[in-house]
Amino acid sequence: GPAMSAPAELVHLDVAHDVATITLDSPGNRNALSLQLQRELDAHLATAIATDQVRVVVLTHAGPVFCSGIELTEPNGDQPDDTFGMRMLLRILTRIWDSPKPVIARVAGSARAGGVALVAACDIAVATKDATFAFNEVRIGVVPALISVTVLPRLLPRAAHEFFLTGEAFRGRQAVEIGLVNSTVPAFELDAEVRRYIDALRKAAPGAVAATKRLLRHQHRNGLDDELTDMLTLSVLSFTSEEGREGVAAFLGKRLPTWAAPPTPG
Repeated sequence: GPAMSAPAELVHLDVAHDVATITLDSPGNRNALSLQLQRELDAHLATAIATDQVRVVVLTHAGPVFCSGIELTEPNGDQPDDTFGMRMLLRILTRIWDSPKPVIARVAGSARAGGVALVAACDIAVATKDATFAFNEVRIGVVPALISVTVLPRLLPRAAHEFFLTGEAFRGRQAVEIGLVNSTVPAFELDAEVRRYIDALRKAAPGAVAATKRLLRHQHRNGLDDELTDMLTLSVLSFTSEEGREGVAAFLGKRLPTWAAPPTPG
């Protein structure tokens, strides 16, 4: 029979001069971390990092959402114990965190859960003022465990407690105040602001940048691999728990989970 056509690419890699731009382009599911998107993102990151002329990597997106987090309609990843492709997400976060080349997140829309973890993993994050962020895991009955490995080193402790526990959304300016992003600008200034960071990074010696990234990682690196494995296990356990199963079912069924209480009467 005729050969099956390959599924359309969900992540694009564009190398222009010394900048590699990686674009999440899966607007149909709000750039959710489906297995296909994760595989392509991982491969493009590897290529960008291995390309000699590339000095800066920019992670950006098409459509109104940067990344909505893991794809809840795909319960299993590549391995039997790989709930929602969490193992691949760990690999991607580690690849960004460990990249010898600086990675800039360009955020012109909303980011949720695993999507915020991607932003946090990057060295520099620039967002529009109206971009929104949230750790909505608790609202679907799961623990933001794996994502905490890149997010917690960025956040003020008070903010971590507030936003991890409530799942409430917050905007660009607040994201700067709590340490999640470096800079927010109006949408029409976003590309100029990203360019400003790119140009600043291009004045730095590549070898010195790679060594400085190692130095910056060092404080978090001790035991990071063990911590990642523990957090992966905790994430997977929470998704398979009673609350996790109810939360995912409620999310997919577009209904409130059993624990969602109405606002306190005034």
